[in-house]
Amino acid sequence: MPASEKDFALITHFLRNLRGGSQPILVQASDGLLYVAKFTNNLQGSNVPFNESAGSELYRGCGLRVPSWKPLLLTDSFLDRNPGCWMQDEVGPRRPASGLCFGSRFLGGEQLRLLEVLPRTSLSRVSNRKSFWLAWMVDICAGHADNRQALFLEDPSGWLNAFFVDHGHLFGGPSVNRGHHFLTSRYIDPRIYHGVSSQYILDCQRVAASLDVDRLWREVNALPAEWRTPSALDGFTQCLSRLSTTCLLQGVLDTMVDAQQRTYESERGEYEAGRRLPMRVLCARVHAA
Repeated sequence: MPASEKDFALITHFLRNLRGGSQPILVQASDGLLYVAKFTNNLQGSNVPFNESAGSELYRGCGLRVPSWKPLLLTDSFLDRNPGCWMQDEVGPRRPASGLCFGSRFLGGEQLRLLEVLPRTSLSRVSNRKSFWLAWMVDICAGHADNRQALFLEDPSGWLNAFFVDHGHLFGGPSVNRGHHFLTSRYIDPRIYHGVSSQYILDCQRVAASLDVDRLWREVNALPAEWRTPSALDGFTQCLSRLSTTCLLQGVLDTMVDAQQRTYESERGEYEAGRRLPMRVLCARVHAA
Protein backbone atom coordinates (compact mmCIF):
# COMPACT_ATOMS: atom_id res chain seq x y z
CA MET A 1 0.00 0.00 0.00
CA PRO A 2 1.68 3.21 -1.07
CA ALA A 3 1.48 5.73 1.75
CA SER A 4 4.31 8.01 0.74
CA GLU A 5 3.77 11.72 0.39
CA LYS A 6 5.33 11.40 -3.07
CA ASP A 7 2.69 8.93 -4.27
CA PHE A 8 -0.45 11.00 -4.60
CA ALA A 9 -3.15 11.85 -7.12
CA LEU A 10 -4.55 15.25 -8.04
CA ILE A 11 -8.23 15.91 -7.33
CA THR A 12 -9.78 16.89 -10.65
CA HIS A 13 -13.57 16.72 -10.30
CA PHE A 14 -16.02 17.30 -7.44
CA LEU A 15 -18.99 14.93 -7.69
CA ARG A 16 -21.04 15.43 -4.53
CA ASN A 17 -21.07 15.87 -0.78
CA LEU A 18 -21.41 12.74 1.35
CA ARG A 19 -23.08 12.13 4.71
CA GLY A 20 -21.03 12.12 7.91
CA GLY A 21 -19.71 14.36 10.64
CA SER A 22 -16.35 14.68 8.90
CA GLN A 23 -18.16 16.18 5.87
CA PRO A 24 -16.42 14.01 3.24
CA ILE A 25 -16.82 14.60 -0.48
CA LEU A 26 -16.84 12.26 -3.45
CA VAL A 27 -14.23 13.21 -6.03
CA GLN A 28 -12.48 11.93 -9.12
CA ALA A 29 -8.69 12.08 -9.21
CA SER A 30 -6.07 12.29 -11.94
CA ASP A 31 -5.68 8.49 -11.89
CA GLY A 32 -9.28 8.20 -13.13
CA LEU A 33 -10.56 6.65 -9.88
CA LEU A 34 -13.23 7.83 -7.44
CA TYR A 35 -12.32 8.63 -3.84
CA VAL A 36 -14.00 9.66 -0.61
CA ALA A 37 -11.89 12.66 0.42
CA LYS A 38 -11.52 14.08 3.93
CA PHE A 39 -9.94 17.48 4.47
CA THR A 40 -6.80 18.11 6.50
CA ASN A 41 -8.39 20.93 8.52
CA ASN A 42 -11.38 18.71 9.31
CA LEU A 43 -13.97 20.24 11.63
CA GLN A 44 -13.99 17.10 13.76
CA GLY A 45 -10.32 17.50 14.66
CA SER A 46 -6.82 17.76 13.28
CA ASN A 47 -6.03 14.02 13.57
CA VAL A 48 -8.58 12.79 11.02
CA PRO A 49 -6.10 12.27 8.11
CA PHE A 50 -3.62 10.43 10.35
CA ASN A 51 -6.28 8.27 11.99
CA GLU A 52 -7.81 7.34 8.64
CA SER A 53 -4.51 6.41 7.00
CA ALA A 54 -2.81 4.75 9.97
CA GLY A 55 -6.06 2.99 10.87
CA SER A 56 -6.37 1.63 7.33
CA GLU A 57 -2.82 0.29 7.48
CA LEU A 58 -3.37 -1.23 10.94
CA TYR A 59 -6.52 -2.99 9.77
CA ARG A 60 -4.81 -4.21 6.63
CA GLY A 61 -1.91 -5.50 8.73
CA CYS A 62 -4.42 -7.54 10.75
CA GLY A 63 -5.88 -9.08 7.60
CA LEU A 64 -9.09 -7.04 7.75
CA ARG A 65 -10.71 -5.71 4.58
CA VAL A 66 -10.41 -1.98 4.04
CA PRO A 67 -10.63 0.15 0.89
CA SER A 68 -7.30 1.15 -0.63
CA TRP A 69 -6.31 4.77 -0.10
CA LYS A 70 -3.80 7.43 -1.08
CA PRO A 71 -3.05 11.11 -0.39
CA LEU A 72 -4.95 13.43 -2.72
CA LEU A 73 -3.69 16.87 -3.70
CA LEU A 74 -6.32 19.55 -3.20
CA THR A 75 -5.43 22.78 -4.99
CA ASP A 76 -6.61 26.34 -4.37
CA SER A 77 -7.83 26.58 -7.95
CA PHE A 78 -10.03 23.50 -7.42
CA LEU A 79 -11.48 25.04 -4.24
CA ASP A 80 -12.15 28.31 -6.05
CA ARG A 81 -14.03 26.46 -8.81
CA ASN A 82 -16.03 24.26 -6.42
CA PRO A 83 -17.37 26.22 -3.44
CA GLY A 84 -20.03 23.50 -3.04
CA CYS A 85 -17.41 21.18 -1.56
CA TRP A 86 -16.51 23.57 1.25
CA MET A 87 -17.26 22.53 4.82
CA GLN A 88 -20.18 24.00 6.76
CA ASP A 89 -20.02 25.07 10.41
CA GLU A 90 -22.46 27.01 12.61
CA VAL A 91 -21.31 30.29 11.05
CA GLY A 92 -21.45 29.21 7.41
CA PRO A 93 -19.11 27.88 4.71
CA ARG A 94 -15.52 27.20 5.72
CA ARG A 95 -12.82 26.83 3.09
CA PRO A 96 -10.88 23.55 3.27
CA ALA A 97 -7.11 23.76 3.46
CA SER A 98 -5.29 23.12 0.21
CA GLY A 99 -2.56 20.49 0.13
CA LEU A 100 -2.62 16.75 0.69
CA CYS A 101 -5.85 15.31 2.09
CA PHE A 102 -6.91 11.72 2.79
CA GLY A 103 -8.59 9.79 -0.03
CA SER A 104 -10.28 6.38 0.36
CA ARG A 105 -11.24 4.45 -2.78
CA PHE A 106 -14.96 4.62 -3.41
CA LEU A 107 -16.38 1.10 -3.32
CA GLY A 108 -19.59 1.71 -5.23
CA GLY A 109 -20.23 1.68 -8.95
CA GLU A 110 -22.91 1.15 -11.59
CA GLN A 111 -22.58 -2.64 -11.59
CA LEU A 112 -22.00 -3.00 -7.82
CA ARG A 113 -24.51 -3.24 -5.00
CA LEU A 114 -23.16 -1.50 -1.91
CA LEU A 115 -25.10 -1.69 1.38
CA GLU A 116 -24.65 0.20 4.63
CA VAL A 117 -27.38 -1.34 6.79
CA LEU A 118 -28.41 -5.00 6.72
CA PRO A 119 -31.63 -6.66 7.89
CA ARG A 120 -31.26 -9.63 10.22
CA THR A 121 -32.02 -12.06 7.38
CA SER A 122 -28.95 -10.86 5.45
CA LEU A 123 -26.38 -11.23 8.24
CA SER A 124 -25.76 -14.88 7.36
CA ARG A 125 -24.67 -13.78 3.88
CA VAL A 126 -21.71 -11.77 5.21
CA SER A 127 -18.71 -13.83 4.08
CA ASN A 128 -16.28 -12.37 6.64
CA ARG A 129 -18.72 -12.04 9.52
CA LYS A 130 -16.26 -13.44 12.08
CA SER A 131 -13.83 -10.64 11.32
CA PHE A 132 -16.09 -8.22 13.23
CA TRP A 133 -14.73 -9.80 16.41
CA LEU A 134 -11.14 -9.11 15.38
CA ALA A 135 -12.06 -5.57 14.32
CA TRP A 136 -13.70 -4.93 17.70
CA MET A 137 -10.60 -6.17 19.53
CA VAL A 138 -8.38 -3.87 17.45
CA ASP A 139 -10.74 -0.93 17.98
CA ILE A 140 -10.71 -1.35 21.75
CA CYS A 141 -6.92 -1.40 21.77
CA ALA A 142 -6.88 1.63 19.46
CA GLY A 143 -9.20 3.64 21.71
CA HIS A 144 -11.87 3.92 19.01
CA ALA A 145 -14.18 6.73 20.09
CA ASP A 146 -17.15 5.86 17.86
CA ASN A 147 -19.18 2.89 16.64
CA ARG A 148 -17.39 0.65 14.15
CA GLN A 149 -18.65 1.27 10.63
CA ALA A 150 -18.66 -1.08 7.68
CA LEU A 151 -19.95 -1.24 4.12
CA PHE A 152 -21.14 -4.46 2.48
CA LEU A 153 -20.28 -5.14 -1.15
CA GLU A 154 -22.37 -7.84 -2.80
CA ASP A 155 -20.56 -10.24 -5.14
CA PRO A 156 -22.18 -12.00 -8.15
CA SER A 157 -22.99 -15.09 -6.06
CA GLY A 158 -24.94 -13.08 -3.48
CA TRP A 159 -22.34 -13.06 -0.71
CA LEU A 160 -21.74 -9.79 1.13
CA ASN A 161 -18.13 -8.77 1.73
CA ALA A 162 -17.71 -6.38 4.65
CA PHE A 163 -15.21 -3.54 4.26
CA PHE A 164 -14.31 -1.61 7.40
CA VAL A 165 -14.45 2.15 6.85
CA ASP A 166 -14.27 5.44 8.76
CA HIS A 167 -11.22 5.18 11.00
CA GLY A 168 -11.18 8.87 11.89
CA HIS A 169 -12.12 8.18 15.53
CA LEU A 170 -9.30 5.71 16.20
CA PHE A 171 -6.40 6.45 18.57
CA GLY A 172 -8.53 8.54 20.92
CA GLY A 173 -10.51 10.35 18.23
CA PRO A 174 -9.95 13.29 15.86
CA SER A 175 -9.24 15.71 18.70
CA VAL A 176 -8.04 13.09 21.23
CA ASN A 177 -10.37 12.06 24.03
CA ARG A 178 -9.12 9.06 25.99
CA GLY A 179 -11.03 6.64 28.19
CA HIS A 180 -13.99 5.46 26.13
CA HIS A 181 -16.15 2.52 27.21
CA PHE A 182 -15.33 -0.66 25.32
CA LEU A 183 -18.88 -0.89 23.93
CA THR A 184 -18.40 2.47 22.20
CA SER A 185 -16.43 0.83 19.41
CA ARG A 186 -18.78 -2.11 18.84
CA TYR A 187 -20.60 -2.32 15.51
CA ILE A 188 -23.97 -0.63 15.89
CA ASP A 189 -25.93 -3.85 15.22
CA PRO A 190 -24.63 -6.39 17.79
CA ARG A 191 -26.38 -9.22 15.95
CA ILE A 192 -23.42 -9.29 13.56
CA TYR A 193 -21.42 -10.94 16.35
CA HIS A 194 -22.71 -14.48 16.03
CA GLY A 195 -21.31 -17.28 18.18
CA VAL A 196 -17.53 -17.44 18.06
CA SER A 197 -15.35 -20.44 18.88
CA SER A 198 -12.51 -20.50 21.38
CA GLN A 199 -10.24 -21.31 18.43
CA TYR A 200 -11.13 -18.04 16.74
CA ILE A 201 -10.41 -16.15 19.97
CA LEU A 202 -6.94 -17.71 19.92
CA ASP A 203 -6.61 -16.76 16.26
CA CYS A 204 -7.33 -13.12 17.16
CA GLN A 205 -4.50 -13.20 19.68
CA ARG A 206 -2.17 -14.76 17.12
CA VAL A 207 -2.99 -12.02 14.61
CA ALA A 208 -1.98 -9.39 17.15
CA ALA A 209 1.19 -11.30 18.06
CA SER A 210 2.24 -11.60 14.40
CA LEU A 211 1.58 -7.96 13.52
CA ASP A 212 4.48 -6.46 11.55
CA VAL A 213 5.06 -3.42 13.75
CA ASP A 214 8.15 -2.30 11.83
CA ARG A 215 6.21 -2.17 8.58
CA LEU A 216 3.44 -0.18 10.23
CA TRP A 217 5.92 2.36 11.54
CA ARG A 218 7.49 2.68 8.10
CA GLU A 219 4.05 3.42 6.66
CA VAL A 220 3.30 5.96 9.39
CA ASN A 221 6.65 7.71 9.05
CA ALA A 222 6.02 8.06 5.30
CA LEU A 223 2.78 9.98 5.86
CA PRO A 224 2.71 13.71 5.10
CA ALA A 225 4.44 15.55 7.94
CA GLU A 226 1.42 17.74 8.70
CA TRP A 227 -0.68 14.63 9.39
CA ARG A 228 1.72 13.24 12.01
CA THR A 229 0.67 15.28 15.03
CA PRO A 230 2.24 14.42 18.42
CA SER A 231 -1.12 13.36 19.87
CA ALA A 232 -1.88 11.11 16.90
CA LEU A 233 1.53 9.43 17.11
CA ASP A 234 1.08 8.95 20.86
CA GLY A 235 -2.31 7.28 20.34
CA PHE A 236 -0.87 5.01 17.67
CA THR A 237 2.03 4.04 19.97
CA GLN A 238 -0.35 3.18 22.80
CA CYS A 239 -2.46 1.05 20.46
CA LEU A 240 0.53 -1.05 19.34
CA SER A 241 1.59 -1.46 22.94
CA ARG A 242 -1.82 -2.82 23.94
CA LEU A 243 -1.92 -5.19 20.98
CA SER A 244 1.44 -6.61 22.02
CA THR A 245 0.42 -7.22 25.66
CA THR A 246 -0.90 -10.80 25.83
CA CYS A 247 -2.62 -10.63 29.22
CA LEU A 248 -4.37 -7.38 28.30
CA LEU A 249 -5.64 -8.87 25.04
CA GLN A 250 -6.99 -11.91 26.86
CA GLY A 251 -8.90 -9.62 29.21
CA VAL A 252 -10.26 -7.60 26.30
CA LEU A 253 -11.48 -10.71 24.47
CA ASP A 254 -13.03 -12.20 27.62
CA THR A 255 -14.89 -8.93 28.20
CA MET A 256 -16.13 -8.86 24.60
CA VAL A 257 -17.45 -12.42 24.75
CA ASP A 258 -19.14 -11.77 28.11
CA ALA A 259 -20.76 -8.57 26.81
CA GLN A 260 -22.15 -10.36 23.77
CA GLN A 261 -23.50 -13.19 25.89
CA ARG A 262 -25.32 -10.69 28.11
CA THR A 263 -26.67 -8.88 25.03
CA TYR A 264 -27.95 -12.18 23.63
CA GLU A 265 -29.60 -13.17 26.93
CA SER A 266 -31.22 -9.74 27.24
CA GLU A 267 -32.65 -9.89 23.71
CA ARG A 268 -33.90 -13.43 24.27
CA GLY A 269 -35.61 -12.34 27.49
CA GLU A 270 -37.29 -9.43 25.73
CA TYR A 271 -38.44 -11.72 22.92
CA GLU A 272 -39.92 -14.25 25.33
CA ALA A 273 -41.58 -11.51 27.37
CA GLY A 274 -43.14 -10.18 24.18
CA ARG A 275 -44.66 -13.59 23.47
CA ARG A 276 -46.09 -13.85 27.00
CA LEU A 277 -48.18 -10.67 27.10
CA PRO A 278 -49.19 -9.33 30.53
CA MET A 279 -52.70 -10.36 31.55
CA ARG A 280 -53.70 -6.76 32.23
CA VAL A 281 -53.68 -5.92 28.52
CA LEU A 282 -55.71 -8.98 27.56
CA CYS A 283 -59.10 -7.52 28.28
CA ALA A 284 -62.17 -6.75 26.22
CA ARG A 285 -61.81 -4.16 23.47
CA VAL A 286 -58.11 -3.63 24.17
CA HIS A 287 -55.57 -4.89 21.63
CA ALA A 288 -52.10 -5.86 22.77
CA ALA A 289 -49.47 -4.46 20.44
